Amino acid sequence: MAGGVRSKSNQNVRSKTSSTKKSSNATTQKPSEASVVDIPAYVQQAALNIFRDHLHPTDEDVQLLQEIKTHLFNRDFATTFSKQEYLRVYASRWSPSRALGYLEIFSEIAAHVQVPSTGGEDGERISTKIVCLGGGAGAEIVGLGAWLSLSPPGDLYAQKFEAHFIDIAAWGEVINALHKGIVEPPPLSKYASAAVRESNAALLLGDVFSSSFSQFDVLSTSDGPFAAQIQNADLVTLMFTLNELYTCSISKTQSLLVQLTKNMRTGTHLLVVDSPGSYSTVSINGAEKKYPMQWLLDHTLLDSEPHKRGSDVLPKWSKVLSEESRWFRLPPGLEYPIPLEHMRYQIHMYKRNQDQGEEVVT
Repeated sequence: MAGGVRSKSNQNVRSKTSSTKKSSNATTQKPSEASVVDIPAYVQQAALNIFRDHLHPTDEDVQLLQEIKTHLFNRDFATTFSKQEYLRVYASRWSPSRALGYLEIFSEIAAHVQVPSTGGEDGERISTKIVCLGGGAGAEIVGLGAWLSLSPPGDLYAQKFEAHFIDIAAWGEVINALHKGIVEPPPLSKYASAAVRESNAALLLGDVFSSSFSQFDVLSTSDGPFAAQIQNADLVTLMFTLNELYTCSISKTQSLLVQLTKNMRTGTHLLVVDSPGSYSTVSINGAEKKYPMQWLLDHTLLDSEPHKRGSDVLPKWSKVLSEESRWFRLPPGLEYPIPLEHMRYQIHMYKRNQDQGEEVVT
């Protein structure tokens, strides 16, 4: 399930249209906070270009976009994600700015998620697997690809990164199109010079970054196929997805978190990013009680009855990063065919602790 999208009025990246020759790099609001991580502008622009070149957003999508907004307003998610043309327009409109926000987040958490930087024995490449629940709309795959492109070549090519995306809607075509944009050189104009053609290169090589997609409802699936994906994961993400899951069913979402706890290995990480404030509040027993998403998440992952009673048994998870509200603001100078927006979010990351009596294989 893709996370809910809420439109903000503070647009940052302006569109570049055929009716004007003015630069599209103007911004309408000056960022009030410094970026968490300094990302080169050329990498951010390359990420936006992947959406531009492979999802082809234009002003002509305005009617489809209005239909999507109406379905979202009515919380009719089944219709919102029912047609491939809706999926393309949705991803081309809301995923680019999120992809840049995720690029910054992945760069930040790299210090916590200790991705190996050298090959295995006898030159064997080390494989890292990332599973993105609700990651079908394309922000995660482009954010990951752009993040990996920042790695030094000597480190990067000693590794192999596998990203698997699970979503309730049929996002496979979008994922495949965006993956192609990551591992193939960008398309060039027929008038491009020989020097430009010579220097044109893919963001990543295909043997470094692979992706796959599964369509199923993580709240309804049996433990088998879900567990098979999670057991081998080094990082699992829930990006603008968890609150929507809570909205669908609190009990089923709590069960999902229990499955993650059961199946994720010691030392692996769970990353949760979602809307802050009132957007991440769900009701329990009708309107009688409301609990912030963060409280429900901590209650499920961090509470341990033996630990609370004073024993040496630790909770199954430790929180390594948490912030209730922060902004990702698109920097000036970026270009995209249609308007994009800043992103406000909360972020929480957890590390799976060793279970009592468990032997860790090294």
